[in-house]
Amino acid sequence: MLILGGTGEARRLAGELPEHQVISSLAGRVRTPRMPPGQVRVGGFGGPVGLRQWLLDNEIDAVVDATHPFAARITASAAMVTAELDLAFVVFRRPGWTPEPGDDWRWVDSVAEAARKLPAERVFLTTGREELAEFADVGNWFLARSVEPPEPPMPQRLQVVLDRGPFTVEGELALMREHGIQALVTKDSGGEMTAAKLTAARELKIPVVIVRRPPLPDGVSTVSSVAEAVSWVRGIAEA
Repeated sequence: MLILGGTGEARRLAGELPEHQVISSLAGRVRTPRMPPGQVRVGGFGGPVGLRQWLLDNEIDAVVDATHPFAARITASAAMVTAELDLAFVVFRRPGWTPEPGDDWRWVDSVAEAARKLPAERVFLTTGREELAEFADVGNWFLARSVEPPEPPMPQRLQVVLDRGPFTVEGELALMREHGIQALVTKDSGGEMTAAKLTAARELKIPVVIVRRPPLPDGVSTVSSVAEAVSWVRGIAEA
């Protein structure tokens, strides 16, 4: 079985299946990723053609896509190739975030749209280092957080904080107060590791520009918890 990983849930899933031959795949965008247990491959497949050949060469029977909810390209490739090869395929997607009383959320369909609709001058960007290019020509002051240093193009008025979650509400409040943050921009990633910033924004009464998830390919099966993913794998093995 292949787990398309890179998320905390993918790592936990790999550890829950000791009775299966599991290969976890990481995209390789981070130099020091958190490694899942068991066999791991790092790097891209070279598009759908490369993925198809890799699945055949490694005699894969089933694929679990547990990538980030915004990794639309690999999800589309995996859905297409597994359908062509008639392989079992499921997409793991953790539930998205939902607003609570006191939240001021402004939904947009893309990071580019978020860059056009910033509601304040001093903005905390938590969309990932690869998305900073969308803000390169925007004159606001930005605080960005990423695991590794970003590369150009980037906004001219940018301060970068290198850090890796999980984050605490107290830490997020301190960070936003220290930098005078007036708005937050994020993606609807879901999960608890990075949700503290939303609580902090609510307490500080600052608006949140939040990017909707890309749609999943038509017809794919989904699970929303590691337990459901484990049950799916075991069901495939017993079929």
